[in-house]
Amino acid sequence: MDALDLLLSRRSMAKLTSPAPEGKILENIIQAGLRAPDHGNLTPWRFVIAQGSGLQKLSDILVKAAVAEQSDESVVTKLKNAPFRAPMVITVIAKVTPHEKVPALEQHLSAGCAVQAMQMAAVAQGFQGIWRSGNWMFHPDVHHAFKLEGEDEIVGFLYLGTPTGSAMAPPKRALGDFVEFL
Repeated sequence: MDALDLLLSRRSMAKLTSPAPEGKILENIIQAGLRAPDHGNLTPWRFVIAQGSGLQKLSDILVKAAVAEQSDESVVTKLKNAPFRAPMVITVIAKVTPHEKVPALEQHLSAGCAVQAMQMAAVAQGFQGIWRSGNWMFHPDVHHAFKLEGEDEIVGFLYLGTPTGSAMAPPKRALGDFVEFL
């Protein structure tokens, strides 16, 4: 698949199984994330990989936040199981450096670009993924567990693994609904 086909056919896949990317393939995924736009060379990203016992640690972090909020048992159970929907979850963090020319928002967007690049690198190498988010990535207990400071934010959880089926066709969208010219 060439690069343009990859971008034009991009679809997330939630049903993932083992194996997860490893070795050179995983290195390529991370390297793709490191190529995200980076105004000022601030490298505003951190990638925390959870697999194996790390998935349980991620589960524990999410459950702790839900319990702190006195969430319903159904919410706690959902969060407890969430990391196990894939054999690997990469928590992508915008690591913000105060800078007079590069605002925090731009650094957050850069980290978001890293997620997209990493997902595309995974697909290009025969794996699949889905970028997940949710209110829990903003919870103070989750921030504490990931050692976030200042304007740092988790921009998403990138679930990666081997697809268990085929991706749906991308929806058809009329360019005129989204594009205008000045």
